[in-house]
Amino acid sequence: MALIHHTTLKPTKVELLAGWLPTRPWYHGPAAPELVKAGGFRLDDPAGEVGIEFMVVTEGAGGAEGAEGADSSGVYLVPLTYRGAPLAGAEHALVGTMEHGVLGTRWAYDGCHDPVLTAGLLALIEGRTEAQAQSITDAPDREVERSYAGEGPVPGLGAPVDTDESTEFAVPGAGLVLRLRRVLEPGSTPPDGTAGQVTGAWQQPDGTRARAVFATLGRI
Repeated sequence: MALIHHTTLKPTKVELLAGWLPTRPWYHGPAAPELVKAGGFRLDDPAGEVGIEFMVVTEGAGGAEGAEGADSSGVYLVPLTYRGAPLAGAEHALVGTMEHGVLGTRWAYDGCHDPVLTAGLLALIEGRTEAQAQSITDAPDREVERSYAGEGPVPGLGAPVDTDESTEFAVPGAGLVLRLRRVLEPGSTPPDGTAGQVTGAWQQPDGTRARAVFATLGRI
């Protein structure tokens, strides 16, 4: 169970992301975005060492406008991991470092390159763990929904590959691909034939709640 500390972070997560997002191939917004944390959820690391968060950010008041005529390019899903020491071999995935008021220096990584997060995402899809609220200790996030129609656990994932809208992981020898949506589209639904999926919600600039597909496991 992850313990949520209500303390200071310097810089903040949103400040880190404002400099990092424009370097990503799936980001389609301004070079200097004004980001707002709009939602997301956490997962527990079974070892209790790594913080795991799936954060939704919008481009301020110019982000998503709702399910009808939404500007989906303004809403991004960013999976992050937080570690107390650098992750060996993941220098390319480092988002930045922060000073935590309780835990000290934290290394923040693009979680798609962190095996603790990808294992947690598979566990969520398969129903072996449940999503947790972002800011409350030991509180399940009931807005996150998942399903899995496969037989047995996914045997493993290949290296992440970024596209214009997603990060994708092939499942070796299974003819499957895990797609984690980076650009969120309000009201989206999983495609036909999806073997597993995760959907979640966030708050739009007008105060309403939007839902979308966060991740799918389907045929290549």
